[in-house]
Amino acid sequence: MNCLICQAKALTPSIDFQALITLKSNPSYLCLTCKNTFIKIGADHCPRCYKSGEKEICQDCQEWERKGIIINHQAIFKYNGSMQQFFSRYKFMGDYQLHQVFKSYFKFKKEFTIVPIPLSPERYQERGFNQVAAFMEKLPLQHLLTKKESQPQSSLTREERLTHTNPFQIKENSSIPEKIIVVDDIYTTGATLVHACKTLKEAGCNTIKTFSLCR
Repeated sequence: MNCLICQAKALTPSIDFQALITLKSNPSYLCLTCKNTFIKIGADHCPRCYKSGEKEICQDCQEWERKGIIINHQAIFKYNGSMQQFFSRYKFMGDYQLHQVFKSYFKFKKEFTIVPIPLSPERYQERGFNQVAAFMEKLPLQHLLTKKESQPQSSLTREERLTHTNPFQIKENSSIPEKIIVVDDIYTTGATLVHACKTLKEAGCNTIKTFSLCR
């Protein structure tokens, strides 16, 4: 098998302690060169939204707090140039197999119900898959939210994202759990997750956290 990013280098399975016990190897999808281009968020980050390089609550989260919203988010990677190229291929060019590259990072406490950010029906038909749910294809997901068609977030300015109308609704006949973690692929301004959380809270959820692969 070759690296899913560069396609140039053959990969060898990685062996860890658990693999030695179970006699199963963990599949690897990236060569070392490509893997090293994806940078994890370090120890210095905003305690609320994981914005890299911050030691205190960042300006973004302070602005949300002034609006009565306390962000409770976690992310793994910086949204750098390599990650931009990854999502360009994965989301916008429809390279579905790339979901395998980062799926191991989507791990959550069992007491939280996992709710992925949905696509609008129009966007789903265009893309052919939900890129967030694909990362978690083997996890027990609950699709509690629906999304109305709107202009893609990637095409909006920062100000437009922050003032965008809430596009989410609760799926008809849904039972709302007490603890939810809402999962997205990229956290930029936080507006998408804020809208999703607001919708779920108004429906009766008591505890909501959010997670994204990148910040």
